[in-house]
Amino acid sequence: MPPLRVRDAILRSTMGEKNNVFSAVAAPLLQWYDENKRDLPWRRNTDPYRVWVSEIMLQQTRVAAVIPYYERWMCALPDVQTLAAADEAQLMKLWQGLGYYSRARNLQKAAKQIVEEYGGQFPDRYEKLLKLPGVGEYTAGAVASIAFSEKVGAVDGNVLRIAARLGAMETDILDPRMKKMVRGMLDAVIPEDRSGDFNQALMDLGATVCLPGGRPVCECCPLAGQCEARRLGRQQELPLRGKKKARRIEEMTVYLLLRGGEVALRKRSEDGLLAGLWEFPYVSGRLSEAEAVQPLSGWGVTARDWKKAIPAKHVFTHVEWHMNGYMLDIAGEGAEDFLWVDRNTLETLAIPTAFKTYYTECMSALGK
Repeated sequence: MPPLRVRDAILRSTMGEKNNVFSAVAAPLLQWYDENKRDLPWRRNTDPYRVWVSEIMLQQTRVAAVIPYYERWMCALPDVQTLAAADEAQLMKLWQGLGYYSRARNLQKAAKQIVEEYGGQFPDRYEKLLKLPGVGEYTAGAVASIAFSEKVGAVDGNVLRIAARLGAMETDILDPRMKKMVRGMLDAVIPEDRSGDFNQALMDLGATVCLPGGRPVCECCPLAGQCEARRLGRQQELPLRGKKKARRIEEMTVYLLLRGGEVALRKRSEDGLLAGLWEFPYVSGRLSEAEAVQPLSGWGVTARDWKKAIPAKHVFTHVEWHMNGYMLDIAGEGAEDFLWVDRNTLETLAIPTAFKTYYTECMSALGK
Protein backbone atom coordinates (compact mmCIF):
# COMPACT_ATOMS: atom_id res chain seq x y z
CA MET A 1 0.00 0.00 0.00
CA PRO A 2 1.47 3.42 -0.93
CA PRO A 3 2.16 6.01 1.79
CA LEU A 4 -0.79 8.15 2.90
CA ARG A 5 0.52 11.27 1.11
CA VAL A 6 0.76 9.35 -2.16
CA ARG A 7 -2.65 7.73 -1.64
CA ASP A 8 -4.20 11.14 -1.01
CA ALA A 9 -2.68 12.47 -4.22
CA ILE A 10 -4.07 9.49 -6.11
CA LEU A 11 -7.48 10.02 -4.52
CA ARG A 12 -7.55 13.71 -5.43
CA SER A 13 -6.61 12.88 -8.99
CA THR A 14 -9.17 10.08 -9.22
CA MET A 15 -11.95 12.30 -7.93
CA GLY A 16 -11.08 15.23 -10.12
CA GLU A 17 -10.45 17.89 -7.49
CA LYS A 18 -9.80 20.48 -10.21
CA ASN A 19 -12.65 19.29 -12.39
CA ASN A 20 -15.87 19.42 -10.44
CA VAL A 21 -18.15 16.76 -11.90
CA PHE A 22 -21.17 18.86 -10.89
CA SER A 23 -19.94 22.09 -12.50
CA ALA A 24 -22.41 22.05 -15.41
CA VAL A 25 -25.31 20.03 -14.03
CA ALA A 26 -27.50 22.68 -12.37
CA ALA A 27 -29.45 23.90 -15.42
CA PRO A 28 -30.32 20.53 -17.00
CA LEU A 29 -30.87 18.90 -13.63
CA LEU A 30 -33.29 21.56 -12.37
CA GLN A 31 -35.19 21.61 -15.67
CA TRP A 32 -35.58 17.84 -15.44
CA TYR A 33 -36.66 18.15 -11.81
CA ASP A 34 -39.32 20.75 -12.63
CA GLU A 35 -40.80 18.35 -15.16
CA ASN A 36 -40.37 15.06 -13.28
CA LYS A 37 -40.21 15.67 -9.52
CA ARG A 38 -42.05 13.20 -7.33
CA ASP A 39 -45.16 14.37 -5.55
CA LEU A 40 -44.31 13.51 -1.93
CA PRO A 41 -46.28 14.67 1.14
CA TRP A 42 -43.28 16.27 2.83
CA ARG A 43 -42.62 18.40 -0.26
CA ARG A 44 -45.98 20.12 -0.10
CA ASN A 45 -44.85 22.16 2.90
CA THR A 46 -41.23 23.10 3.55
CA ASP A 47 -41.78 23.58 7.28
CA PRO A 48 -38.46 22.46 8.84
CA TYR A 49 -40.16 20.08 11.28
CA ARG A 50 -41.86 18.22 8.44
CA VAL A 51 -38.69 18.11 6.34
CA TRP A 52 -36.66 16.87 9.31
CA VAL A 53 -39.08 14.08 10.28
CA SER A 54 -39.26 12.87 6.68
CA GLU A 55 -35.49 12.79 6.30
CA ILE A 56 -35.06 10.76 9.49
CA MET A 57 -37.78 8.33 8.42
CA LEU A 58 -36.22 7.95 4.97
CA GLN A 59 -32.89 6.78 6.34
CA GLN A 60 -32.47 3.21 5.05
CA THR A 61 -36.20 3.00 4.24
CA ARG A 62 -37.97 3.14 0.87
CA VAL A 63 -40.12 6.19 0.06
CA ALA A 64 -43.25 4.10 -0.56
CA ALA A 65 -42.91 2.48 2.86
CA VAL A 66 -42.38 5.82 4.63
CA ILE A 67 -45.42 7.69 3.27
CA PRO A 68 -48.11 6.09 5.51
CA TYR A 69 -45.86 6.36 8.57
CA TYR A 70 -45.17 10.00 7.84
CA GLU A 71 -48.85 10.82 7.42
CA ARG A 72 -49.82 9.04 10.66
CA TRP A 73 -47.00 10.77 12.50
CA MET A 74 -48.04 14.21 11.31
CA CYS A 75 -51.64 13.62 12.36
CA ALA A 76 -50.55 12.57 15.86
CA LEU A 77 -47.50 14.82 16.34
CA PRO A 78 -47.89 17.80 14.00
CA ASP A 79 -45.14 19.99 15.44
CA VAL A 80 -42.01 20.00 17.54
CA GLN A 81 -43.91 20.82 20.73
CA THR A 82 -46.24 17.81 20.50
CA LEU A 83 -43.30 15.54 19.72
CA ALA A 84 -41.36 16.82 22.72
CA ALA A 85 -44.35 16.14 24.99
CA ALA A 86 -45.33 12.71 23.59
CA ASP A 87 -45.10 9.65 25.83
CA GLU A 88 -42.72 6.88 24.84
CA ALA A 89 -45.44 4.29 24.21
CA GLN A 90 -47.11 6.54 21.62
CA LEU A 91 -43.75 7.35 20.05
CA MET A 92 -42.76 3.70 19.68
CA LYS A 93 -46.16 2.68 18.36
CA LEU A 94 -46.05 5.38 15.68
CA TRP A 95 -42.58 4.20 14.68
CA GLN A 96 -43.35 0.49 14.82
CA GLY A 97 -42.24 -1.18 11.61
CA LEU A 98 -39.71 1.47 10.53
CA GLY A 99 -36.87 -0.16 12.44
CA TYR A 100 -33.83 1.52 14.01
CA TYR A 101 -35.92 2.72 16.95
CA SER A 102 -33.08 4.89 18.21
CA ARG A 103 -34.03 7.26 15.37
CA ALA A 104 -37.43 7.87 16.96
CA ARG A 105 -35.87 8.41 20.38
CA ASN A 106 -33.37 10.87 18.92
CA LEU A 107 -36.21 12.73 17.21
CA GLN A 108 -37.80 13.30 20.59
CA LYS A 109 -34.50 14.21 22.26
CA ALA A 110 -33.90 16.78 19.54
CA ALA A 111 -37.46 18.10 19.85
CA LYS A 112 -36.97 18.63 23.57
CA GLN A 113 -33.68 20.42 22.88
CA ILE A 114 -35.38 22.68 20.33
CA VAL A 115 -38.13 23.54 22.83
CA GLU A 116 -35.74 24.14 25.71
CA GLU A 117 -32.84 25.87 23.93
CA TYR A 118 -34.55 27.56 20.98
CA GLY A 119 -37.97 28.32 22.41
CA GLY A 120 -39.60 25.89 20.01
CA GLN A 121 -38.15 27.64 16.94
CA PHE A 122 -36.28 25.28 14.65
CA PRO A 123 -32.55 26.12 14.33
CA ASP A 124 -32.12 27.60 10.88
CA ARG A 125 -28.43 27.01 10.06
CA TYR A 126 -26.50 23.91 9.08
CA GLU A 127 -24.02 24.16 11.95
CA LYS A 128 -26.81 24.48 14.53
CA LEU A 129 -28.72 21.55 13.07
CA LEU A 130 -25.64 19.35 13.39
CA LYS A 131 -25.83 19.76 17.16
CA LEU A 132 -29.22 18.05 17.39
CA PRO A 133 -29.29 14.37 18.46
CA GLY A 134 -29.47 12.02 15.51
CA VAL A 135 -28.73 14.71 12.90
CA GLY A 136 -25.70 14.04 10.72
CA GLU A 137 -24.20 15.95 7.82
CA TYR A 138 -26.70 14.70 5.24
CA THR A 139 -29.81 15.44 7.30
CA ALA A 140 -28.48 18.84 8.36
CA GLY A 141 -27.74 19.69 4.72
CA ALA A 142 -31.17 18.55 3.56
CA VAL A 143 -33.08 20.52 6.21
CA ALA A 144 -30.90 23.62 5.89
CA SER A 145 -31.23 23.76 2.11
CA ILE A 146 -34.88 22.73 1.72
CA ALA A 147 -36.40 24.57 4.68
CA PHE A 148 -34.04 27.55 4.96
CA SER A 149 -32.51 27.86 1.47
CA GLU A 150 -28.98 27.60 2.84
CA LYS A 151 -26.38 26.97 0.12
CA VAL A 152 -25.19 23.62 1.44
CA GLY A 153 -25.04 20.15 -0.07
CA ALA A 154 -26.73 16.99 1.16
CA VAL A 155 -24.58 13.98 0.32
CA ASP A 156 -26.09 10.51 0.64
CA GLY A 157 -25.61 7.25 -1.24
CA ASN A 158 -27.62 8.55 -4.20
CA VAL A 159 -25.37 11.58 -4.62
CA LEU A 160 -22.18 9.56 -4.22
CA ARG A 161 -23.38 7.13 -6.88
CA ILE A 162 -24.20 9.96 -9.30
CA ALA A 163 -20.82 11.61 -8.68
CA ALA A 164 -18.95 8.35 -9.17
CA ARG A 165 -20.65 7.76 -12.52
CA LEU A 166 -20.41 11.36 -13.73
CA GLY A 167 -16.65 11.38 -13.14
CA ALA A 168 -15.98 7.65 -13.70
CA MET A 169 -14.45 7.67 -10.23
CA GLU A 170 -12.83 4.44 -9.10
CA THR A 171 -12.67 5.36 -5.43
CA ASP A 172 -14.72 3.28 -3.00
CA ILE A 173 -17.82 5.41 -2.28
CA LEU A 174 -17.66 4.23 1.34
CA ASP A 175 -14.32 6.02 1.75
CA PRO A 176 -15.00 9.05 4.01
CA ARG A 177 -12.67 11.19 1.91
CA MET A 178 -14.87 10.56 -1.12
CA LYS A 179 -17.86 11.93 0.76
CA LYS A 180 -15.90 14.98 1.88
CA MET A 181 -14.73 15.68 -1.67
CA VAL A 182 -18.20 15.34 -3.17
CA ARG A 183 -19.64 17.58 -0.49
CA GLY A 184 -17.08 20.25 -1.44
CA MET A 185 -17.99 19.90 -5.10
CA LEU A 186 -21.69 20.36 -4.35
CA ASP A 187 -21.19 23.35 -2.10
CA ALA A 188 -19.27 25.07 -4.88
CA VAL A 189 -22.04 24.81 -7.48
CA ILE A 190 -25.40 24.80 -5.67
CA PRO A 191 -27.56 27.67 -7.00
CA GLU A 192 -28.26 30.10 -4.17
CA ASP A 193 -31.83 30.66 -5.30
CA ARG A 194 -32.72 26.94 -5.56
CA SER A 195 -30.48 25.10 -3.12
CA GLY A 196 -33.27 22.89 -1.78
CA ASP A 197 -34.54 22.03 -5.23
CA PHE A 198 -31.01 21.18 -6.36
CA ASN A 199 -30.50 18.70 -3.52
CA GLN A 200 -33.94 17.18 -4.02
CA ALA A 201 -33.31 16.90 -7.75
CA LEU A 202 -30.21 14.81 -7.05
CA MET A 203 -32.25 12.68 -4.61
CA ASP A 204 -34.87 12.05 -7.30
CA LEU A 205 -32.30 11.38 -10.00
CA GLY A 206 -30.62 8.75 -7.83
CA ALA A 207 -33.95 7.21 -6.79
CA THR A 208 -35.55 7.00 -10.24
CA VAL A 209 -32.86 7.18 -12.96
CA CYS A 210 -29.27 6.72 -11.76
CA LEU A 211 -30.28 3.56 -9.95
CA PRO A 212 -28.07 1.31 -7.80
CA GLY A 213 -27.23 -2.27 -8.62
CA GLY A 214 -25.78 -1.63 -12.07
CA ARG A 215 -29.07 -0.71 -13.74
CA PRO A 216 -29.18 3.05 -14.47
CA VAL A 217 -31.83 4.30 -16.90
CA CYS A 218 -29.37 6.37 -18.92
CA GLU A 219 -31.79 7.14 -21.75
CA CYS A 220 -33.91 9.18 -19.31
CA CYS A 221 -31.02 10.98 -17.61
CA PRO A 222 -30.67 14.76 -18.08
CA LEU A 223 -26.93 14.40 -17.37
CA ALA A 224 -26.25 11.56 -19.81
CA GLY A 225 -24.22 13.80 -22.10
CA GLN A 226 -21.93 14.74 -19.21
CA CYS A 227 -21.50 11.25 -17.79
CA GLU A 228 -18.00 9.86 -18.14
CA ALA A 229 -19.03 6.38 -17.03
CA ARG A 230 -21.63 6.28 -19.81
CA ARG A 231 -19.10 7.50 -22.37
CA LEU A 232 -16.77 4.70 -21.33
CA GLY A 233 -19.56 2.15 -21.13
CA ARG A 234 -18.82 1.60 -17.44
CA GLN A 235 -22.03 2.82 -15.84
CA GLN A 236 -22.96 -0.68 -14.74
CA GLU A 237 -19.57 -1.20 -13.07
CA LEU A 238 -19.66 1.99 -11.04
CA PRO A 239 -19.67 3.02 -8.29
CA LEU A 240 -17.12 0.81 -6.59
CA ARG A 241 -17.68 -0.13 -2.98
CA GLY A 242 -15.87 -2.42 -0.60
CA LYS A 243 -17.41 -5.71 0.34
CA LYS A 244 -19.70 -5.58 3.33
CA LYS A 245 -18.90 -7.75 6.29
CA ALA A 246 -21.08 -10.86 6.31
CA ARG A 247 -24.04 -10.64 8.68
CA ARG A 248 -23.79 -12.57 11.92
CA ILE A 249 -26.46 -15.27 12.34
CA GLU A 250 -28.18 -15.70 15.69
CA GLU A 251 -30.50 -18.62 16.34
CA MET A 252 -33.25 -18.32 18.93
CA THR A 253 -36.38 -20.00 20.21
CA VAL A 254 -39.42 -17.76 20.72
CA TYR A 255 -42.33 -18.61 23.04
CA LEU A 256 -45.94 -17.54 22.50
CA LEU A 257 -47.27 -18.32 25.97
CA LEU A 258 -51.08 -18.19 26.01
CA ARG A 259 -53.07 -18.13 29.24
CA GLY A 260 -56.77 -17.32 29.60
CA GLY A 261 -57.02 -15.01 26.59
CA GLU A 262 -53.67 -13.31 27.27
CA VAL A 263 -50.12 -13.69 26.01
CA ALA A 264 -46.84 -13.06 27.85
CA LEU A 265 -44.56 -10.23 26.84
CA ARG A 266 -41.44 -8.83 28.40
CA LYS A 267 -39.57 -5.58 27.89
CA ARG A 268 -36.13 -5.53 26.32
CA SER A 269 -33.29 -3.78 28.12
CA GLU A 270 -32.76 -0.07 27.57
CA ASP A 271 -29.49 -0.75 25.77
CA GLY A 272 -28.63 -2.44 22.49
CA LEU A 273 -30.74 -3.68 19.61
CA LEU A 274 -34.48 -2.80 19.85
CA ALA A 275 -33.86 -1.19 23.23
CA GLY A 276 -36.87 -0.74 25.48
CA LEU A 277 -39.40 -2.41 23.17
CA TRP A 278 -41.78 -5.26 23.97
CA GLU A 279 -40.95 -8.78 22.84
CA PHE A 280 -42.15 -12.34 23.18
CA PRO A 281 -39.98 -14.35 25.61
CA TYR A 282 -37.17 -16.20 23.90
CA VAL A 283 -33.95 -18.07 24.59
CA SER A 284 -30.81 -18.39 22.53
CA GLY A 285 -30.43 -21.43 20.31
CA ARG A 286 -32.78 -23.35 18.05
CA LEU A 287 -34.45 -25.82 20.41
CA SER A 288 -36.48 -28.89 19.55
CA GLU A 289 -39.86 -29.29 21.27
CA ALA A 290 -38.31 -31.65 23.80
CA GLU A 291 -35.53 -29.15 24.54
CA ALA A 292 -37.91 -26.18 24.58
CA VAL A 293 -39.66 -27.51 27.69
CA GLN A 294 -36.67 -26.74 29.89
CA PRO A 295 -36.93 -22.90 30.15
CA LEU A 296 -40.61 -23.07 31.15
CA SER A 297 -40.02 -24.12 34.75
CA GLY A 298 -37.59 -21.24 35.19
CA TRP A 299 -40.37 -18.88 34.13
CA GLY A 300 -42.83 -20.46 36.58
CA VAL A 301 -45.13 -21.98 33.95
CA THR A 302 -46.02 -25.46 32.74
CA ALA A 303 -47.22 -26.48 29.28
CA ARG A 304 -50.80 -27.70 28.91
CA ASP A 305 -50.95 -27.91 25.13
CA TRP A 306 -48.29 -27.41 22.46
CA LYS A 307 -50.28 -25.86 19.62
CA LYS A 308 -47.79 -25.33 16.81
CA ALA A 309 -44.20 -24.63 15.79
CA ILE A 310 -43.66 -21.41 13.82
CA PRO A 311 -40.34 -20.74 12.05
CA ALA A 312 -39.42 -17.15 11.16
CA LYS A 313 -36.45 -15.10 10.03
CA HIS A 314 -35.58 -11.41 10.27
CA VAL A 315 -32.64 -9.61 8.67
CA PHE A 316 -31.07 -6.58 10.33
CA THR A 317 -28.15 -4.63 8.86
CA HIS A 318 -25.44 -6.61 10.65
CA VAL A 319 -27.25 -9.65 12.04
CA GLU A 320 -29.86 -12.20 11.02
CA TRP A 321 -32.28 -13.77 13.48
CA HIS A 322 -33.20 -17.36 12.62
CA MET A 323 -36.11 -18.17 14.90
CA ASN A 324 -38.14 -21.20 15.81
CA GLY A 325 -41.30 -20.28 17.70
CA TYR A 326 -43.66 -22.38 19.79
CA MET A 327 -47.24 -21.44 20.59
CA LEU A 328 -48.57 -23.19 23.68
CA ASP A 329 -51.26 -22.94 26.33
CA ILE A 330 -49.70 -22.75 29.78
CA ALA A 331 -50.59 -22.66 33.46
CA GLY A 332 -48.78 -20.67 36.13
CA GLU A 333 -48.02 -17.11 37.12
CA GLY A 334 -45.01 -16.61 34.89
CA ALA A 335 -41.76 -14.77 35.48
CA GLU A 336 -41.69 -11.47 37.39
CA ASP A 337 -40.79 -9.52 34.24
CA PHE A 338 -43.70 -10.96 32.23
CA LEU A 339 -46.54 -8.67 31.23
CA TRP A 340 -49.75 -10.55 30.41
CA VAL A 341 -51.80 -8.71 27.78
CA ASP A 342 -55.02 -9.37 25.92
CA ARG A 343 -55.55 -8.78 22.23
CA ASN A 344 -56.66 -5.15 22.61
CA THR A 345 -53.62 -4.24 24.71
CA LEU A 346 -51.24 -6.14 22.42
CA GLU A 347 -52.52 -4.03 19.55
CA THR A 348 -51.47 -0.82 21.31
CA LEU A 349 -47.90 -1.86 22.14
CA ALA A 350 -44.83 -1.41 19.96
CA ILE A 351 -43.70 -4.88 18.93
CA PRO A 352 -40.57 -4.93 16.74
CA THR A 353 -41.03 -6.00 13.12
CA ALA A 354 -38.59 -8.82 13.85
CA PHE A 355 -41.46 -10.50 15.72
CA LYS A 356 -44.14 -9.68 13.12
CA THR A 357 -44.87 -13.34 12.33
CA TYR A 358 -45.43 -14.08 16.01
CA TYR A 359 -47.46 -10.93 16.58
CA THR A 360 -49.80 -11.92 13.73
CA GLU A 361 -50.14 -15.45 15.09
CA CYS A 362 -50.98 -14.15 18.56
CA MET A 363 -53.54 -11.66 17.30
CA SER A 364 -55.27 -14.52 15.51
CA ALA A 365 -55.05 -16.90 18.46
CA LEU A 366 -56.42 -14.33 20.93
CA GLY A 367 -59.47 -13.73 18.75
CA LYS A 368 -61.57 -10.59 18.65
